[in-house]
Amino acid sequence: MANYKRVLLKLSGEALAGDKKTGFDEATCLLVASQVKEIVDKGVEVGIVIGGGNFWRGKTSENMDRTKADQIGMLATVMNCIYVSEMFRSVGMKTSIMTQFECGDVSETYSKDKANEYFSQGKVVFFAGGTGHPYFSTDTATVLRAIEIDADIILLAKSIDGVYDSDPAVNENAVRYDEISIEEVLEKKLAVIDLTATIMCLENKMPMLVFSLNEENSIINTVNGKFNGTKVIV
Repeated sequence: MANYKRVLLKLSGEALAGDKKTGFDEATCLLVASQVKEIVDKGVEVGIVIGGGNFWRGKTSENMDRTKADQIGMLATVMNCIYVSEMFRSVGMKTSIMTQFECGDVSETYSKDKANEYFSQGKVVFFAGGTGHPYFSTDTATVLRAIEIDADIILLAKSIDGVYDSDPAVNENAVRYDEISIEEVLEKKLAVIDLTATIMCLENKMPMLVFSLNEENSIINTVNGKFNGTKVIV
């Protein structure tokens, strides 16, 4: 079934909120869970990073220290991972949540060796809390973890269906790329992932598949090479 042995799936917090735009949409999260279960059952090892935009995006408050604002964002991703992890467990998967910082009994401290052990046990591993440091986004955390765990590819599930030459929400004539190199993404300053994450992908030759989470069976189709999105090559 699968084209990949191990993938790092990045889920948009906004996409998990569905039409509500904030918080969680349970139906959407359960659909994600059922798709991930199908690919895990076929032998694909899955690591997951979730954004925090359904609760807190960047420096939402103008009157707050950037470090504190980013710490709130880290905790937003922890909340998302707890919720989605439970949705996964409700459909029969085993999961583990790892953070770069201590978080009581909510998670355990990130370790590559421990993550590899969990993958061998068929668990889905959630990497919560970003990198654990301010000034780094969940994009950077996604690429960092993908490189560390030797993922074959990053699956970037967003609220839009790929990479465009301009913002399709602003420009109705925006053109979507079927395939683009990471060098072109960098040169054209396309907002696929942030600059730090883009350079890390370039230096470490980490490819990405960018697609819409809202399309039916998009995760399953993407793993099978039948996706409707943009392939970012290295």
